[in-house]
Amino acid sequence: MALAEDFKHVCDSLPPDWTDLQLDLRIFDEDRYIEAATLLTQINAQPYSKHDWHWRLNVANQFGHAAAWETVHGTLRLLDEQDIEGEMAVREVRAGRVEVTQMWGRPESVRQEFRRRRAQ
Repeated sequence: MALAEDFKHVCDSLPPDWTDLQLDLRIFDEDRYIEAATLLTQINAQPYSKHDWHWRLNVANQFGHAAAWETVHGTLRLLDEQDIEGEMAVREVRAGRVEVTQMWGRPESVRQEFRRRRAQ
C-alpha cells in the first residue's frame, strides 16, 4: 500500500477530536535514505539512530507544535511519486485536548466562535 494512502486510512480511523499523532516510518530500500530524508525535512521528521525504524513523524490535526496532517499527507505522496516504498506504525494518539488562547480584549463574538469550533 502507498504511504500516503496508508496515512489517510490512519487519519480516517481516528476520532474527530484527535490532536496529536506520532508515527514511525521505515523505508525498504536504505540506499534511498538520503533522497527520502531530503523530502521529509518538510515535515521535520526526526531521525532515529541505530533503531529498526528510520524516522519519527509528529502530526497535528488543527493546532500544536507538529506538522499539519495535510502537509504530512502531501510529503508522503511525494515519496510515493518517487517510488520510495516503506511502512508506518502508529505509536501514540492523543485526543480531546483543546488549544489554550489568551482571549483578553477580544469581542464576545470571537470568544463564542472559538468555543464553538473547539467544543469537545
